[in-house]
Amino acid sequence: MTQVLAQGATEYLVLLAVVLIVALVSVALLGFFPGMASDSQLAQSQAYWQGASPIAITETNAAASTAVRSVPYIRVANRGTYPIRITKVLGGNGQAISAYYNGSADVNISDGYYLAPGEEKHFGTAPTTRWFYIYLETATSTSGHSLAAAASTCALAQPAGTLVVDDFGFEYVAYIEGQQITKRQTGQRLIIRCA
Repeated sequence: MTQVLAQGATEYLVLLAVVLIVALVSVALLGFFPGMASDSQLAQSQAYWQGASPIAITETNAAASTAVRSVPYIRVANRGTYPIRITKVLGGNGQAISAYYNGSADVNISDGYYLAPGEEKHFGTAPTTRWFYIYLETATSTSGHSLAAAASTCALAQPAGTLVVDDFGFEYVAYIEGQQITKRQTGQRLIIRCA
C-alpha cells in the first residue's frame, strides 16, 4: 500500500513539473515577442484605413515633437465617386480641428483639401508644410491645429513606439449632383509607427 501511495505522489509531482515547465515556456515566449500584438493591430489599422471610403489613408508616419505631442504625416485619397472637401480632422473624446499650420499661420483645412475622385493630398511637412499636432488625450490643446486625442504618442527616444488615436476620422463636404452634403467618416483607431 505504501508503495502505491509513493508511486501516485511521484506521478503527481512529475505532472505538476511538466505543467509548470509549459507555463514558464509560454511566459518566456510571450515576453520574448512583446511587439507581436502591436504589430497585428498596426497591420489591421493600415488595412482598414487603406480600404476606407470615401477618404482613405494611403501612407502614414509620425515623429515626436515633445514628450506628449506628435506630428503625423498622413496621405489621404478620395476613393469615392464624387468630389469632396475635408473640413475637419476628428479624434477621440469628441475632439476636432479645422486648421493646419503652414509654417507661419493657421489655415482652414477646407482651403487646402478639395479632392477630386482619385486625388491625393497630405498632412505633414513634405513637400508642402501642412501639419498639425496630436497630443495625449489628457493634454490641453494650445492652438487651432492641435488635436488632444491620442491614447499614446511617439517617444523622443528609440524605440519611438506608436501614435494611437481612437475614433479617428474626418468631416467633409461631398459635392453630389450639384448639392453640398456635410458628412462625417469615423472608424477604427488610427495607429501609426513612429520614426
